[in-house]
Amino acid sequence: MTGSVPGRCCQPRLGAGRGVRGRRDAGRSRWRGAGGGAAMKLKLKNVFLAYFLVSIAGLLYALVQLGQPCDCLPPLRAAAEQLRQKDLRISQLQAELRRPPPAPAQPPEPEALPTIYVVTPTYARLVQKAELVRLSQTLSLVPRLHWLLVEDAESPTPLVSGLLAASGLLFTHLVVLTPKAQRLREGEPGWVHPRGVEQRNKALDWLRGRGGAVGGEKDPPPPGTQGVVYFADDDNTYSRELFEEMRWTRGVSVWPVGLVGGLRFEGPQVQDGRVVGFHTAWEPNRPFPVDMAGFAVALPLLLAKPNAQFDSTAPRGHLESSLLSHLVDPKDLEPRAANCTLGTGVAHTDREAQDEAGGAAAAAGPGLRPSN
Repeated sequence: MTGSVPGRCCQPRLGAGRGVRGRRDAGRSRWRGAGGGAAMKLKLKNVFLAYFLVSIAGLLYALVQLGQPCDCLPPLRAAAEQLRQKDLRISQLQAELRRPPPAPAQPPEPEALPTIYVVTPTYARLVQKAELVRLSQTLSLVPRLHWLLVEDAESPTPLVSGLLAASGLLFTHLVVLTPKAQRLREGEPGWVHPRGVEQRNKALDWLRGRGGAVGGEKDPPPPGTQGVVYFADDDNTYSRELFEEMRWTRGVSVWPVGLVGGLRFEGPQVQDGRVVGFHTAWEPNRPFPVDMAGFAVALPLLLAKPNAQFDSTAPRGHLESSLLSHLVDPKDLEPRAANCTLGTGVAHTDREAQDEAGGAAAAAGPGLRPSN
């Protein structure tokens, strides 16, 4: 009997059994592997088939929708309409750019405007023609204007007659000689005797129908004529706008005047649309401390006051007051130029007169000069 270990006889069997099961398991694994690959192929085929069917369905739907109304058309139509409107607006703007600019608003017909009668005294001197040419060219810019040019002479001079004929203005040529007692002597300052008194009164006589014209329009304005009278010396400078400020005067209108009386300007002081005082350096207590270029008078008012005229014997600086005192009360003056706050384009250019006025104002005392 051999010495064997108990239980060893069973071990080979166990080993053989595991070998059989291993082979079986391997076989099953191979079978399972082969079966899994077939299943995967089937799944892929199903996916591709489903994708193909979905694509076909989508293509068929798209083909069907090509002939059907689309919900996106309203927004597209709205966008197209906006573009059309913009194109139309651009065309309109281009047409406006090509169109000539509209004509400016036409002023009233000259026949509907009151006539401005400009009274200018003049006398022979070296600069007479130059100053009359300058003034005539300013007046030629003003519609409905009648120039009354009055010479200080015994008879009309060729210089003035020729200038008036070439001016293109409606004019009346008048002549009156200043009396010897009222003339300035050689070397006398201009303020000793006021200039142009007889000449201005001659123009007033003509307006009132008393004749005397030697050239131009000889008939005075007919009764009922609407107009305004302005005394414009030939040595001053005037802006065209000034004449439109005065044209509709009802009584006596006033405005500031530059470079006069030793000041940068003189003029009325206005409060609540009424004249309450005057900005002046020379005798501010005068009845009307205004310059000859600083007022205009309605023609009907002048004709209604036949005795109103300039007084050659008036005290120095009171010539304007000698006329205006017959026509209006200071409180009834009509301020123009935005209540006398705007420059009217009237300025004295007579240097001699400015120097004399400045010297007189200085002699009157610093208390009469405004603070500004």
